[in-house]
Amino acid sequence: MSSITNIVDIDSELATQSPQEILRYALENFDNIAISFSGAEDVVLIDMAYKIRKDIQVFSLDTGRLHAQTYRFIEAVRNHYDIKIDLVMPEAAKVEKLVKEKGLFSFYQDDHKECCGVRKIAPLRKQLLTVDAWITGQRRDQSPGTRAEVPVMQDDKAFSRPDDSLTKFNPLANWTSKQVWDYIRANNVPYNELHDQGFVSIGCEPCTRPTGPGQHEREGRWWWEEATLKECGLHAVNISK
Repeated sequence: MSSITNIVDIDSELATQSPQEILRYALENFDNIAISFSGAEDVVLIDMAYKIRKDIQVFSLDTGRLHAQTYRFIEAVRNHYDIKIDLVMPEAAKVEKLVKEKGLFSFYQDDHKECCGVRKIAPLRKQLLTVDAWITGQRRDQSPGTRAEVPVMQDDKAFSRPDDSLTKFNPLANWTSKQVWDYIRANNVPYNELHDQGFVSIGCEPCTRPTGPGQHEREGRWWWEEATLKECGLHAVNISK
């Protein structure tokens, strides 16, 4: 399927179904579809999707600033499922220009948007030009400021090809963190060892830290900013309004 004419109606129908049923719908209706993989939610989706269809496409953004544990996690998932994971990297010249002009930690003085734009958004945009649909691990309770109304299926106008559509699936939109971790433990799913060190939401090493008791998970990201209201831009459609 190259396009869907009535996404709102289909989203309403899928919203009452399980993540596995949403994934099955996505995988059966789109041949050229990929899972965006970085964290615990995404590997749950990989596990679910692999049980539906073995030839799943998976990609992961390698910003060049990830924790060593995250690289080990990516390799563990690759080996556990015996799948190919496309590591999508930023354009070297653009990274070099940013670092030469502003140094390695300019985001502490400015904000994270410029660095994320070079290291994450531009590579993601290039990658999404090659697919008709993508799958993410967004949950509504991850960020009350930007993700509270995330649908399970949406028209992603932020990253679509010119004069074409890009469908985005968020099968875990209705799940909680507890449900994610219950699934991980019940199904022996690999996870990032940083979670055992107090990290909940894991991004680039300079921009991520553990969260304390009572803190929202997004407070560990870009903590020098009001992180619960921030997105790096991967899910720009959430804040496009």
